[in-house]
Amino acid sequence: MPTTASTSPVPDASAETTAAVNEYLTAFYRGDFDRAAAVVADGFCFEGPFLQVTGKDAFFAGAQGLRQVVRGHRLVRQWADGNEVSSLYEVDLATQAGQGSVLMSEWHKVDAGQITSGRVVFDTAAFRALLPVPSDAQGTAHL
Repeated sequence: MPTTASTSPVPDASAETTAAVNEYLTAFYRGDFDRAAAVVADGFCFEGPFLQVTGKDAFFAGAQGLRQVVRGHRLVRQWADGNEVSSLYEVDLATQAGQGSVLMSEWHKVDAGQITSGRVVFDTAAFRALLPVPSDAQGTAHL
């Protein structure tokens, strides 16, 4: 591990960044939004197929529809580069329409241990098969 002139170890930024992202993913996909929010910055910017928002509160409000149906995730692969982490994972969902998993990819940026942005991509057809939009939905986003 690199050291400074005082021989103190230099923290591994990628390891700290990855730890923040993994804490968030684990909490979020268990439905523990309070714990997930603890590692998300107030000015968090999110982009996904069904939700594009700025602000931690706006993000978690828009994601409320997932809280009752997420059943965990399995990390397939993860890459870190400085303060950025890209994760490929499967999300387990259980709804009245059925249960199954959806493969997702998400890119996060982290600053001082707080996630400042996230961008997720996934097969929306597979997602909608497990979480159909009610015909009377008033624009409530799920992710």
